[in-house]
Amino acid sequence: KCPYLPPHAWAVDFPHLMLRAKAVRFQDKDTRWRDRLITSTDPIFDALGTPGIAQLANAAAGNSMLRKLGDRMVGIHPDAPLPQFHPRPLTRRVGEHVGRELPATATDRTTGKVAIYVTCYGDHNEPQVVEDLIAVLNHNNIPVRVLKDAKCCGMPKLELGDLKKVERLKDANLPVFLDAIDAGYDIIAPIPSCVLMYKQELPLMFPEDAAVARVQSRFFDPFEYLMLRHKAGLARTDFSSTLGKVAYHVACHQRVQNFGMKTRDFLQLIPGTEVTSIERCSGHDGTYAVKSETYDKAMKIAKPVVNRVRQAEADTFGSDCPMAGRLIAHGLDNGSAAEHPVSMVRKAYGI
Repeated sequence: KCPYLPPHAWAVDFPHLMLRAKAVRFQDKDTRWRDRLITSTDPIFDALGTPGIAQLANAAAGNSMLRKLGDRMVGIHPDAPLPQFHPRPLTRRVGEHVGRELPATATDRTTGKVAIYVTCYGDHNEPQVVEDLIAVLNHNNIPVRVLKDAKCCGMPKLELGDLKKVERLKDANLPVFLDAIDAGYDIIAPIPSCVLMYKQELPLMFPEDAAVARVQSRFFDPFEYLMLRHKAGLARTDFSSTLGKVAYHVACHQRVQNFGMKTRDFLQLIPGTEVTSIERCSGHDGTYAVKSETYDKAMKIAKPVVNRVRQAEADTFGSDCPMAGRLIAHGLDNGSAAEHPVSMVRKAYGI
């Protein structure tokens, strides 16, 4: 909310000043092993997202005695909501090409063909969201390619201050993305933080890298893309059901991309749907909400958002960021679950 952040002429970029401080701390080896561990998403998620191991991890996350032990030994708060791991990741559930036979129609901004950067979270924790995204895109006559060889976007390591690892992940992912772009695909990721990395963070870190700039120009948020298609008259609005009242949390990492409230705008295309937008931090902030020393602070930050959701008396609620949605549901503590807006749209389409 600071008014002097870029693109203001003063360009007081406070978030990146803090990132520089974290980078210095990491270089000075002043970071906890826990933080290095939980930001190593590729090896950790790959290990936990396997048959047998996933079920054990989920059971451990729901065991109060083990959670208290984890609090003492690792520093993960025993009450913090942890993501569930699926034994069959998204990249093993679907083929590389879905809807290849659909007639792609290009516009001035979009090619009409989408390569989905599944992301660590979309692959292992909420693969249903990616399946819903594929269904929504196919319903809008958009052929989909699933990028199965991509690595973590690097956002967890960026927030840790491990800039060398961020660069290595960038170097691993660029050839995957460029191959898709060369084949005529735009790129979409279901997680705002991962989109932000390729639209803003990496271009700022590597301003002279032509490959980074090229990927940036073809990278989109899901609803940014759908609204561009709608503007060109190519998005379907034949919804079969309404969503009623929706309490929609605007993810922080989506807001800072400065393309407007496209998720809200698309949801409002659904007849009979009333959207209450909540533009406040959910408190999750990557790993902040799960650490023993910051969980209580995260819940304090989340409280105004949770209260707004309660006051909305909505039929459904959710956020573009699944982690934010999970923390909001945790704060509500009434057995309800957040729903990703992409999943809401699939439900409204009746597909």
